Amino acid sequence: MLGRGGWLLLLLALGLVLALLGLAVGSVGVPLADVWNALVGNLSGPHQVIVVQVRLPQVITAAAAGAGLAAAGLLMQTVFHNPLAGPGVLGINGGAALGVAVVMLAQPVWALVPWAQDLLVLLAALVGAVAVLLLIIVADRRLGDGITLLILGLMVGYLASALVSILQVAGDARAVKGFVVWGMGSFAGMALPRLPWLLVPVGMGLLGSLSMMKPMNALLIGDDHARSLGVDVGRMRRRAIWTTGVLAATITACCGPIAFLGLAVPHVARALLRTADHRLLMPGTILLGSVLALVCDLVVRAPWPGAGLPLNAVTSLLGAPVVIWVLLTGGNWGRG
Repeated sequence: MLGRGGWLLLLLALGLVLALLGLAVGSVGVPLADVWNALVGNLSGPHQVIVVQVRLPQVITAAAAGAGLAAAGLLMQTVFHNPLAGPGVLGINGGAALGVAVVMLAQPVWALVPWAQDLLVLLAALVGAVAVLLLIIVADRRLGDGITLLILGLMVGYLASALVSILQVAGDARAVKGFVVWGMGSFAGMALPRLPWLLVPVGMGLLGSLSMMKPMNALLIGDDHARSLGVDVGRMRRRAIWTTGVLAATITACCGPIAFLGLAVPHVARALLRTADHRLLMPGTILLGSVLALVCDLVVRAPWPGAGLPLNAVTSLLGAPVVIWVLLTGGNWGRG
């Protein structure tokens, strides 16, 4: 059987294989030899454009988004001692959706910049997500209670959802359809020049997640035990919220709201690695998040008859059984 370190190497290798397959698979199949030649600059023509300009940004986006959401989910589950917590539990996704709904469904705003609507959508999602994040940070300083903060995040999410529903009723059919498509999520919206908008914040968030591995282990046993070991629980919770907020806000702005990956991946990683030690679990969760996001992207882009599958339909089919498993097993998720 594979050791715990062996699983990390296997996940890394699997991620590289899936990335290559992601460059080859689609409505137009590209031979793996052409994929390699396109990457090293020895190919020109349609296949080079498909691989480098279209599929490479999508594969990179999927890997980065999967890693970021998985890390954020693990942080939230550990900090709040809740196996059903995820990146969206603080209402950040709802804030992003509200920002997008305002610019897509409020016609005067949408009509002002017809030449840069995709950029406006990205910025609106980012503004909405960051606004909710700042609200949660201020509330955490005043409340200092994890459970109350979770409830506040859920209520903010419900409030944002209600406002989005009102805007949908007021919007015209074409705008509503565009908003619904955005809500399905996609890894295909980032062109090569815009990848730094995703990769820089996600990279910083992943480094922040890895830097918290040791204090996260102390939090597993309880806040009181962590304090006895010298961990500032309040400060650690705020660091985790900031990190999760940066990851969730950036990924939602660039890809739309991606369901279940942040919630389900940490549980799969615990089952594979058979540990709750964050020194192994965090890098394993990050790698597994990338792997599963690449799998979902492959399924979405496979040459299905008719239109492609919605990304959130695929992630939900993957994530919902994991959540059901957590519920049926009583949430015994923190045992190593």
